[in-house]
Amino acid sequence: MNTALLILGIVVGIAIVAGLWVAGIYNVLVALRNRFKNAFAQIDVQLKRRYDLIPNLVETAKGYMKHESGTLEAVIKARNIAYAASQSAAANPADANAMKGLLSAESGLTGALSRLMVVSEQYPDLKANQNMMQLTEELTSTENKVSFARQAYNDSVMQYNTSREVFPNVFFAGMFGFLPAELFKIDDPAERNAPKVSFT
Repeated sequence: MNTALLILGIVVGIAIVAGLWVAGIYNVLVALRNRFKNAFAQIDVQLKRRYDLIPNLVETAKGYMKHESGTLEAVIKARNIAYAASQSAAANPADANAMKGLLSAESGLTGALSRLMVVSEQYPDLKANQNMMQLTEELTSTENKVSFARQAYNDSVMQYNTSREVFPNVFFAGMFGFLPAELFKIDDPAERNAPKVSFT
């Protein structure tokens, strides 16, 4: 009888230790997932600020660039697509497809903004407009903040992905639904640079 109780006690003890060990792995993965979601929220704040600045930039340019309506419409269209994609990604930053959609939309917006800046160089009065200078300065500042927030997000994603891929976490990550997170990266080297918005 004593041997059976001893064996039962050992089995229960091992089960408790194993349960606590698995719970520890789960808790670490939850903490890391929440960290990269919070980091994405910081990107989202800056992206929303940029999305709010773009219509003002286009409205200011519209008065000077009457013959460039196609360029202005392309910027607004790209902004709206990027805004919708950011809403989807913000709802669940852990969704790799939503992040890929945002990255694609952001690439389109960056291209459209770059074209607007190139065309606006042909309008000296627009370049000298105080409102336009202020908006482009704010946009440049926001682009810098997006870059810093993106770096923090990517660092958090890297830490989360590494933690979910190491042994023995890899066995439990899939069981508990911890899917890989997508980095916020721009694949096209030509699009890695922020749009040039300087009017100096």
